[in-house]
Amino acid sequence: MADCIFCKIAAGEIPAAKIYEDELVFAFLDIAPINPGHVLVIPKEHHESASTIPEVTAGRMFHVGSRIGIALKRMENFDAYNLHLADGTAAGQVVMHAHLHVIPRGVNDQFHWNWRQVPYGDDAAREAVASEIRSKLHLD
Repeated sequence: MADCIFCKIAAGEIPAAKIYEDELVFAFLDIAPINPGHVLVIPKEHHESASTIPEVTAGRMFHVGSRIGIALKRMENFDAYNLHLADGTAAGQVVMHAHLHVIPRGVNDQFHWNWRQVPYGDDAAREAVASEIRSKLHLD
């Protein structure tokens, strides 16, 4: 896509601190990291949503992301990593080109996800939601 910043980065039109590249994916440092070493893994082909990424490319994104996570753990300050993909603005996606965050984590990094938990009222309510998801699930 002509006006997509991530497409421009993958094409070499905008400079980035490249970590990895192959025929399917491009990985580079996030310019606004949660922690130093925060990497984005993107499909080279433009996809706004993770739902349209071909399975082989999506699998490659997560494979490369996990290998980058292992490299981050080998660094002195990091004990773990998060893989995070937001799909849509309501989920926090800012750049409308699907991307996987690889976020290095340290025990004392003071970063906390703002997860909230909304418990199901009972087992029947939980099963009703599971049943609805199953009815809408189409794996191709």
